[in-house]
Amino acid sequence: MSEPTRRLLHTRHVVCRGYERSDGLFDIEAHLQDLKSETIHLLFKQVPSGAPIHDLRITLTIDRTGLILHASASTDTGPSPYCADINAAYASLAGMRIAAGFRKQVKERLGGTRGCTHLTELLGPLATTALQTLMGARPVGDDAAAHIAQTVDSCYAWRADGEVVRFMRKRHSEALLDDEPAVGTQRP
Repeated sequence: MSEPTRRLLHTRHVVCRGYERSDGLFDIEAHLQDLKSETIHLLFKQVPSGAPIHDLRITLTIDRTGLILHASASTDTGPSPYCADINAAYASLAGMRIAAGFRKQVKERLGGTRGCTHLTELLGPLATTALQTLMGARPVGDDAAAHIAQTVDSCYAWRADGEVVRFMRKRHSEALLDDEPAVGTQRP
């Protein structure tokens, strides 16, 4: 029996990037493009083969603790002329923290008609990218404790009663002890 052939119909590209800014903050960007392999006719327009149906972006500016200070969304291309009307709603992410429960809060704020399905979906990989970016920034001292706190219970491996969290807390405690001056000495 021969293998069935396949015909490419749809491609979704999602690219997320995390940047450290010179002011100590971080910009986390996500870009989504949906492309069709053949020309399609939508309600409001025709989309040529290879052209995007969706071309969307979200940028979050966060601090070292994952607190969102600024959020913006843009719809460069959407299937209707009304898709971009909801972009401003994503500014409501400011004040939220990327930590356990983030997706639930996003759904409450931007789910259904309060947001764009595709922009809201982008917030999942964007949050993961934010955490990876912050890990790469090598938090120290109180920032390390904040990083551990925001990551706890974000997944199975980082569950509060798990080995990863136990290891990280022990490592953080040892680092704090290493910073303490010996008895009878003073810090410079």
